[in-house]
Amino acid sequence: MSKQIRSNTVTTARAAVADKREAILRAAVKVFARKGFFNSKVADIAKEAGIADGTVYLYFKSKDEILHSVFDRAMEEFISEGKSEIADISEPDVKLQRIAQLHLERLSSDRDLAIVFQVELRGSTKFMEEFSGGGFAEYLDIIRQTIAEGQKKGIFREDLKPIVCAKILYGALDEMVTNWILSKKSYQLTPMADEVLKVFFNGTKK
Repeated sequence: MSKQIRSNTVTTARAAVADKREAILRAAVKVFARKGFFNSKVADIAKEAGIADGTVYLYFKSKDEILHSVFDRAMEEFISEGKSEIADISEPDVKLQRIAQLHLERLSSDRDLAIVFQVELRGSTKFMEEFSGGGFAEYLDIIRQTIAEGQKKGIFREDLKPIVCAKILYGALDEMVTNWILSKKSYQLTPMADEVLKVFFNGTKK
């Protein structure tokens, strides 16, 4: 077998693995949102994905690992998209505005994922401790750095701690998503970013 053929074979195999993992994760989001993480079984995920139960274990060791992977994948995609979106924005306040919009756009585009993020990931202290690091910490640090940048440019008050401000902004956006999920009314979530920032900027800008 030539090197080119072996290379193509490996590439095809890796693509197949990636596709299967993605199918399992998509199915897991639907199942967790519908039944709740603790009430869901691996068999439920396999059925939703259209595969045998044992196939799931070829890619994930447990239901917990699936939940971790759902979170890691979503955060990786969101952070990558966010960095790309704000890369060419020079004004820190405009950066925060775009970050807030992306936060709500992303979760409102996938209600099942929003439910998993807002409800199922918070089902235990163990999960909350684990998810407070990694992707979440990186995301929070992007907000913190943007606020610190704004302080250096004289846009934001210098007497405020950037990390505290970052947590306040994240918390406000987070609450908007939770309210949207629980509300019996149908409304657009993304415009809530502007409402949050009106209050946030009134307290942080000079």
